[in-house]
Amino acid sequence: MRSSMTITSPNIPYFPQFHQPNTTHKPPPPMITLENPRKTPTKCLKNSGFLSAIGNAIEEQEYRKARAEVVRKGTGLEGYNIEGLSIGGNETCVIVPEFKCAFDIGRCPPRAVGMNFLCITHAHLDHIGGLPMYVATRGLYNMSPPTVFVPPSIKEDVENLIELHRKMGDVELNLDLVALDVGETYELRNDLVVRPFKTYHVIPSQGYVIYSVRKKLKKQYIHLKGREIEKKKKSGVEITDTILSPEVAFTGDTSSEFLLDPRSSDALRAKVLITEATFLDDQCNVEHAREHGHMHIDEIIEHSKWIRNKAILLTHFSARYHIEEIRQAVTKLQAKVQGQAKVVPLTEGFRSMYTP
Repeated sequence: MRSSMTITSPNIPYFPQFHQPNTTHKPPPPMITLENPRKTPTKCLKNSGFLSAIGNAIEEQEYRKARAEVVRKGTGLEGYNIEGLSIGGNETCVIVPEFKCAFDIGRCPPRAVGMNFLCITHAHLDHIGGLPMYVATRGLYNMSPPTVFVPPSIKEDVENLIELHRKMGDVELNLDLVALDVGETYELRNDLVVRPFKTYHVIPSQGYVIYSVRKKLKKQYIHLKGREIEKKKKSGVEITDTILSPEVAFTGDTSSEFLLDPRSSDALRAKVLITEATFLDDQCNVEHAREHGHMHIDEIIEHSKWIRNKAILLTHFSARYHIEEIRQAVTKLQAKVQGQAKVVPLTEGFRSMYTP
């Protein structure tokens, strides 16, 4: 296992949020003037409703502008500030800074470079395309080689990919590539482990659950006093049980079979479930979603009784949708799991229907 390193080099850049606010200076809006204000008493303007109409128009314009240019810097869910960009067929990368972990790498957004661990779900380019850049950028800034988890079926191909970039660029690309199979466990740190679970896409795929680890005194020793417990511990007796609690689960691309698989139970009871909802309307129906190894939001609603998560972060919406359409669809799922889970869409990178 590779231990994480504290980076103190002043040469390491600050990695910004996924999208930054637009700071370009814009000229003020043109002022409304009256040709001859002396001939138009203020009282007359107020009573005419002219100023009121202008005010309403400006308010509506500013509202639409704000909706179109809103900056989403991260989603706070169950104590985790989750960031990411996930647009179906374009790019998916979701990071959990508290774990120093990224799920899939997309096109290698800058914020992902600072993550020490990377969990790859499958080999489609919109999920793995930025891997060489991720490894190279960490090396460029003298950061420790990352630990990258991949499904065993693609490890050899990933090794060949990295070796090809080493040869073409005449550069060192250092990483710890780990083939982690479904059901296997890897320790991220002494209080965190990661374990893959099976997902159902059109090519080999897997999701990941990150668990917190804690020790709990075994029941048969609860009645003992402190000195007696310490004595048994020194004698080599195992006095504690290891308790794994699922914190965050990430599915990547998958069909709804994942929701019905009993082996998905830990993912469906994690505090936060990050899962896809590629399709939202009748133009791309449930059958279309299944055929392409994805989920329709109607399927999530149908099988919501199996969901025990406290929060659900929906990702991977098709690029055909606008922010407003996504939010409208999500409200249907929220109504179904009312009081059970908080449902939030990851809309970073999507446009408002009010955008020109």
